Amino acid sequence: MTEFDRLYIGGGWRPAGTTERIEVHSPADGSYVGSTVRATTADIDAAVAAARDAFDHGPWPRLPLVDRLAVLTRMREHIASRQSELDELGTRENGVTIAVRPALRAIELFDFTLAAAASYPFEQERIGMMGKKAALVREPVGVAAAIVASNGPLLQSVGKVAPALAAGCTVVLKPPAETPLIILALAEAAEAAGLPAGVLNIVPGDVDEGRYLVAHPGVDKVTFTGSAAAGRQIGAVSGQNLVRATLELGGKSAGVVLPDADLAAAAKVIAMGCMAFSGQRCAAISRAFVPADRYDEALAAIVAAVAALPIGDPLDAGTFIGPLVSRRGLDRVVEYVDGAIADGAKVALGGHRVADRADGWYFEPTVLTNVTNDMRVAREEVFGPVLCVLPYATVDDAVEQANDNEYGLTASVFSTDRAAAEQVARRIRAGSIGINAAAGEIGLPFGGYKASGYGREYSLEAFDDFTEVKVIA
Repeated sequence: MTEFDRLYIGGGWRPAGTTERIEVHSPADGSYVGSTVRATTADIDAAVAAARDAFDHGPWPRLPLVDRLAVLTRMREHIASRQSELDELGTRENGVTIAVRPALRAIELFDFTLAAAASYPFEQERIGMMGKKAALVREPVGVAAAIVASNGPLLQSVGKVAPALAAGCTVVLKPPAETPLIILALAEAAEAAGLPAGVLNIVPGDVDEGRYLVAHPGVDKVTFTGSAAAGRQIGAVSGQNLVRATLELGGKSAGVVLPDADLAAAAKVIAMGCMAFSGQRCAAISRAFVPADRYDEALAAIVAAVAALPIGDPLDAGTFIGPLVSRRGLDRVVEYVDGAIADGAKVALGGHRVADRADGWYFEPTVLTNVTNDMRVAREEVFGPVLCVLPYATVDDAVEQANDNEYGLTASVFSTDRAAAEQVARRIRAGSIGINAAAGEIGLPFGGYKASGYGREYSLEAFDDFTEVKVIA
């Protein structure tokens, strides 16, 4: 069991303003994992005040970059020393399979961020039109409020905290109520690394605490991962307060299978791209567009590929699909699938809760046919293991259908002709496009078009969102 009886604020562990706790139970079998105290609005006030003081008066923003990176390196080493323990905790907490290695992925992101920060142009020369020579200095934006989602909490936290701290910002981080425990390892890492007081503060809470933090007058920057509905609210508040925001929101990613594609290979990528993280991934390939004259062949290949993915105990290294993170998430998937059937969709595979795992929040990997692109299940983010397979008449039709959605996070194009695939990729309005592969990789900018948000993470561009440009001419 993992228990936290205090909050990490101002460089130390302090009592919360309430005795209320957030309990975590395994989504695989309901067993007790641990708990933490819940932050109150007064605790958030204290955290923001600590971050504000550390930014305005503390040493962190004024330290040389090399010194900040040395502290971050010690944080990374602390996480690495506990990798196996944290991998297991992350899996028990949110049900993502142990094969994902949630702590290892976060360590890899630390490694990238440390190297990228060393090469980022925090200062460079520029000459104006009239010959005036200037120094362009990128300075830290200030106090950053960071809010992450439950599907990859440690990775997302490192993706926000590491570039923010490297840039010289201070941070107030709010973990999600479903998965706060693994994130609090960052507090332990900060303490072990000697991070100055107030530079990182962690306040576990739920939606109300997140809203309070986003609207706090002491915050200079908001970085959020979550739903488009929440992102719209955060964008409105940030705009009203004239505070910068990075919003990594939902997706309804398309996998476009061109007529010449290797169907078996494409089906395998689509199946894994949809069902990884039990479909709880904003970048999940949840719409597969296949040629109408090869529809039956493509559907059979996709069903076979999905059916081959092992579902079971997430702590078993051979499991690919585990449970959904919560009962609320499971109910949401059931509602979408039942609604799709009522709208005329047909179930080619799955469609129900996993019968022999009644103690957990498992849903069968599901493939739907007879879906049209205007159905709710094809337009909205299900956030579960549900794949819609849709036919198209021409490549132009496939591109039009892929773009006919409010989201634009990722997409994939499948073809044996690389040039043809790239031409189609350039026509799809999404932030990342994979050619014969799922999109996204640490080191490449990740973020979306349209309702998928704005700003880029997990790449050199992440530093842009935590800095202000000053011209000294």
